[in-house]
Amino acid sequence: MVCSREGFTELGLPEIMVGSNSGVGNGTDPDNIVSVKFTKLFIDGEFVDAVSGKSFETLDPRTGDLITRVAEGDKEDVDLAVKAARQAFDKGSWPRMSGYERGRFLNKYADLVEEHIDELAALETLDNGKPVTLARAVDVPGCIQTLRYFAGAADKIHGETLKMGGPYQGYTLHEPIGVVGQIIPWNFPLVMFFIKIAPALACGCTVVIKPAEQTPLTALYCAHLAKEAGLPHGVLNVITGFGETAGAAISSHMDIDKIAFTGSTEIGRAIMVAAAQSNLKSVTLELGGKSPLIIMDDADIDEAVNLAHMAIFFNMGQVCFAGSRIYVQEGIHDKFVKRVVERAKKQVVGDPFNPEVYHGPQIDKTQFEKILEYIEHGKREGAKLLTGGNRVGEKGFYIEPTIFSHVQEDMKIGKEEIFGPVMSIFKFKTIEEAIERGNKTIYGLAAGIVTKNIDTVNTLSRSIRAGLIWVNCYYAFDSDAPFGGYKMSGIGREQGLDALKNYLAVKCVITPLHDSPWL
Repeated sequence: MVCSREGFTELGLPEIMVGSNSGVGNGTDPDNIVSVKFTKLFIDGEFVDAVSGKSFETLDPRTGDLITRVAEGDKEDVDLAVKAARQAFDKGSWPRMSGYERGRFLNKYADLVEEHIDELAALETLDNGKPVTLARAVDVPGCIQTLRYFAGAADKIHGETLKMGGPYQGYTLHEPIGVVGQIIPWNFPLVMFFIKIAPALACGCTVVIKPAEQTPLTALYCAHLAKEAGLPHGVLNVITGFGETAGAAISSHMDIDKIAFTGSTEIGRAIMVAAAQSNLKSVTLELGGKSPLIIMDDADIDEAVNLAHMAIFFNMGQVCFAGSRIYVQEGIHDKFVKRVVERAKKQVVGDPFNPEVYHGPQIDKTQFEKILEYIEHGKREGAKLLTGGNRVGEKGFYIEPTIFSHVQEDMKIGKEEIFGPVMSIFKFKTIEEAIERGNKTIYGLAAGIVTKNIDTVNTLSRSIRAGLIWVNCYYAFDSDAPFGGYKMSGIGREQGLDALKNYLAVKCVITPLHDSPWL
């Protein structure tokens, strides 16, 4: 996965022009971009209104204007979805298909996603605000790869034969865990939708998934594509609504066997409590981060600047893996700071439907105001604002790429997840200092290392307490590469074959052996 503008240029990826206007405050008319076709809940293979008849607004981050209204699911709707998923699991064909057959479905599903790549990318940009060039060239292809990866894994799920110590035959079965509840965030709606459902479906589980209330549109579109692909009724259910109602109902439901959540650590805690207080359902959590990017004196300065820029400003800083703490060794610190500030000042902020723009709006007013408040905290606490820090334009939720130096770990911007385009730079002397300060966080999701010395790589990669370490690269994701957190960044792993473990129960079967010629 290549996430920098330079990377796109080098790969020669096409420019995706959807709509003709560009620039903040000169947004494209949504009606000329993509039509919104699906706004109802998807339960038991059909699009239906919420039981209450209620709906809620989904807004365009470029302007703050209404895109459409979407059905507002609540506990009663979750109950209906779980009932459908339970029927499909207990009585339906899905878990009783061979893995090969489930894999064929997932591949057909991937074909349909690929056929609708332009519409999905445009819909993602409309609802989320991410640059359409990135949605088209990175996000949707990543979804297709994930589906195909787990399609290939579906017929390779098996247990082991055990070597027992007595006259017994022992083996394990890896069985689908059952009905799965999944709750996904707003920063990568499409990517997270498929990272969640693909391994669960490959294992033979049935799913009730709730997209974030800020970004419901692509999940509903993908529900439609699943139906087109022939997914049996009840296997996939999509409930749009709010966390405190629909999300809480999923987390505490007595007939859901597993909950998987990506989002904030605060909400992750609440989900664990709900799971424990209901039926002790198993939990997978991918939560917050405050990832360090450690740049050593021997680093290539151009590479270091580009990686640091991408690590925090990609997706407008709305990435749980964001390299928001940049640790620079003192020998190159001043030179790095000068260059990275120059790089940030060149970043074009504007309409994400303009193919020349790689920095669009923040997701909504709440997040926009939260980021600006963090910037003010940084100023008050004594960090040095080097560039940015301001709103861009009068309409929408755009913020300049922002860089602070002279940051300390006890500052609010140095220890809390901002989830926005705010880089904090720290100076260090020795590798021991970098390790100590890099680990001085409640989080442990990811880290980056920039150096030419393999011994330094080995020392740092084994010393930093994080689930994913990038060396001389950043955001290098792949369907075969598992990720997840240490400490308060979560429980369990997504992607790779490790993701299958989230949705499987291990059963051991032992039978006696009579008159066996060998043991």
